[in-house]
Amino acid sequence: MTRAQPPVQMGDANTIPRERPGISRTAAFSEVVRDHMDWPPPLMPVGTACGEVVQAMRDRCVSSVLVTTADRHLRGIITEQDVARHVAYQAQSSTRVEEIMSSPVLTIREGDYLFHAIATMRRRDLRHMPVVDDRGQVVGMLHLHVALAKASTTLMEQIDRLTHEETVDGLHHVKSAQVEVAETLFAENVPVPEIQGLLTRINNDIYRRIIELFLKGMEEEGWGKPPVRFSVIVMGSGGRGESFLFPDQDNGFIFEEYSDAQHSAVDTFFIELAERMTRTLNQVGITLCRGHVMATNPLWRKTLPQWDEQIRGWLRHPNTLTLRLTDIFFDFQSVFGERELAESLRDHVTQTVKGQHAFLREMQSVQADHGVALGLFGKLITDQSSGLHQGKLNLKYHGLLPLVESIRLLALREGIPDTGTLSRISALHVKGVLNANEQDYLSGGFHHLTRLVLRQQIEDFKAGRSVSAYVPPKALSKREKDMLRDALRAIDALRSRVKTELTANIF
Repeated sequence: MTRAQPPVQMGDANTIPRERPGISRTAAFSEVVRDHMDWPPPLMPVGTACGEVVQAMRDRCVSSVLVTTADRHLRGIITEQDVARHVAYQAQSSTRVEEIMSSPVLTIREGDYLFHAIATMRRRDLRHMPVVDDRGQVVGMLHLHVALAKASTTLMEQIDRLTHEETVDGLHHVKSAQVEVAETLFAENVPVPEIQGLLTRINNDIYRRIIELFLKGMEEEGWGKPPVRFSVIVMGSGGRGESFLFPDQDNGFIFEEYSDAQHSAVDTFFIELAERMTRTLNQVGITLCRGHVMATNPLWRKTLPQWDEQIRGWLRHPNTLTLRLTDIFFDFQSVFGERELAESLRDHVTQTVKGQHAFLREMQSVQADHGVALGLFGKLITDQSSGLHQGKLNLKYHGLLPLVESIRLLALREGIPDTGTLSRISALHVKGVLNANEQDYLSGGFHHLTRLVLRQQIEDFKAGRSVSAYVPPKALSKREKDMLRDALRAIDALRSRVKTELTANIF
């Protein structure tokens, strides 16, 4: 949190700053609100007399106060203009603040990216914005002039496009703008895992905005509010924070436990929400999952106890289908709703799967054909089919996938709750499972592979081709090929080690 700054005279809130030397053109995309907010103005409880508010503003030399409940949930704001308009000429000093405060107050989450805050404040002509945490409690205040100091002129249009109006058509524009932003960040040499994190965050924000849109619409249509507390989760690459361009959907719902008598009402409501959510995600560019790993499928729509029981069932009776389902599921994270439900399920998964060698051995067996694209004497193995990708390297299926799967197996065995591949590698090194050289090669390999894949996807998109992870060898420099071989050797060694440790089979 930054220190409080002296008041700054501002012009139009939509003023765009000039380019400044030394300011990163990408900072607004990679930094979050909490890193740039100030302490909040004085917090006054609901029921406070206006006279006390005026005295507090005078004593502390501030231009506003926030009105909150006892647990710091925001209820309103009182500014100097409110004081001049109401208190000085109309209201008595004993008048309660609720009678003159402005409410409701637009807020921004402390974990939101700075670009989202900039767009919101410029669009709403706001100079200041209260910041809240995940529980809705006030934690700070963001000032537009501070946020704009991190955004260059050339990126302001992209910021506006990534935060388009809250409509389905607007969200379609948000999705299409991702490619442009990814290309900009890639050209700035931002590490690709950071770009993946941003792409994931934008996709998760699309989830949030779509769900909020439909919850409001369903309430207006007579469906009412959600009948139980719930969390929306994403799985696969989205759950790891490792999305590339145009991922498909892998999502589900976690509900708090409810009585059997509520089931019909609960299921009817959430089936409707799931159908609207998945259909609209598909419309805006997050395509339907061909394997039906979506909340429209009752397999991915359960109460917390039902999820716990399903996981135990998977562990007791592993087969090819359930093992592939767990492979997708174990990387979940919450993107909307009651985060503690997802955190409770994560704790259950971590503790239940830890040390389950028989189950992990079965998981490894269904991944046995996911070898690396490296043959004898370091020859790179390309696709030999007669299709569009003949002669190209599939760096997702024969590079990233075996790395992600092997690291996941070790993390599950060791009881590591992290879902991101790099964070899992780091945690495994801290626990002594990976030595310094293994950590270095595997982390470096992940960086290199993701860079090659994202570069190819950007080029595919610009050329009007289907976006994929197939990379032609001729697109790689000699140094890139050497680095790729080193990465694939390290991943292959990891796969062999994991197989030996889980199966005791060295062949």
